[in-house]
Amino acid sequence: MNAALALLALIPVAVWLYLLIGRGMFWVMGERDDAENPPDPAHWPSVVAVVPARNEADVIAHSIGSLLEQDYPGDFRIVLVDDQSTDDTGAIARKLAGKLTVLTGAPRPAGWTGKLWAMKQGTAQAGMPDYIWFTDADIRHEPDNLRKLMARATQSNLVLTSLMVKLHCKSMSEAYLIPAFVFFFDMLFPFRWVNDPRNKTAAAAGGCMLARRDALESAGGIDTIRSEIIDDCALGRAMKAQGPIWLGLTDRAHSIRSYTMAEIWRMVARSAYAQLGYSPLALFGTFLGMIVVYAAAPAFALLASASAQSSGILAWLAMGIAYQPILRFYKVTPLWGIVLPMIGFVYALFTLDSAIQHWRGRGGMWKGRAQALGQS
Repeated sequence: MNAALALLALIPVAVWLYLLIGRGMFWVMGERDDAENPPDPAHWPSVVAVVPARNEADVIAHSIGSLLEQDYPGDFRIVLVDDQSTDDTGAIARKLAGKLTVLTGAPRPAGWTGKLWAMKQGTAQAGMPDYIWFTDADIRHEPDNLRKLMARATQSNLVLTSLMVKLHCKSMSEAYLIPAFVFFFDMLFPFRWVNDPRNKTAAAAGGCMLARRDALESAGGIDTIRSEIIDDCALGRAMKAQGPIWLGLTDRAHSIRSYTMAEIWRMVARSAYAQLGYSPLALFGTFLGMIVVYAAAPAFALLASASAQSSGILAWLAMGIAYQPILRFYKVTPLWGIVLPMIGFVYALFTLDSAIQHWRGRGGMWKGRAQALGQS
């Protein structure tokens, strides 16, 4: 019995050993936009920022204001698509001066998610710039962000340059869940693998994506991903088929909006089951995997003895160490590493709720619209 328990306890140790050294060193969070300083291009390409916005009246002036303050040397315009807002988003945006066009979005056709339909309309309005900069309506950009994005894109001939914006992380709920959101995303799509043209892994972060227009058109445009709930990663896959892409963390773009526990729950539940391909079998496998990866180590550490307990402590220590770089990035206490097993449990509940909402016909719910698999 003790020998069998000792062997079982080695499983989480082996899992975390693989995660630490065999999955692109994702946990180091080394893919950062400030890790190097690409030279300015000889010629600054033209850019149009496309901003889909639905019910963003509380933040739209700040986010669009940060775009209007970009110190970009080339031709730069902004198109905001007011996506059927029921608040004053459009009215507030129209009061802002500068190179801004505010487009009233048309009703969403069947087969489209709301955000992608807004992006489609904004792209059509943009015309023929060299690059399209997709950014969310609740993101504040530092004045040099577009210039730094373009320098990286032109230096490496990237077809898509994307930044994982720094999410709001001030409250206890945010400290509990936001660093984990980025940690788990990087675990699923190791940024180093995404940025390697030889690796098939592809992803992007929807808050900030600079796409080369000709490559976007060659990929089929927004139409080719029109029904995707996880639209940013779908765009990443489509664009990587056209050429190299890049994804990294940044301090140059920040989420303006703060998050309650319920809002984080909805944000994750919106797409978690879609990530599993709407498969009950994948859902079961995910829960089993979460038990092995997160719950087994503290269970062995606290309840077992001898070598099984030692293995549990070792695995728990490994996950705590792996969590430290993202905790430092968000400037929260390293002690959150101790409770990563509980954080993983909460994310498992988010995933289960995502599946339940899908089964109830409310999959992909976001700002009053259920969008998964063509739901309306």
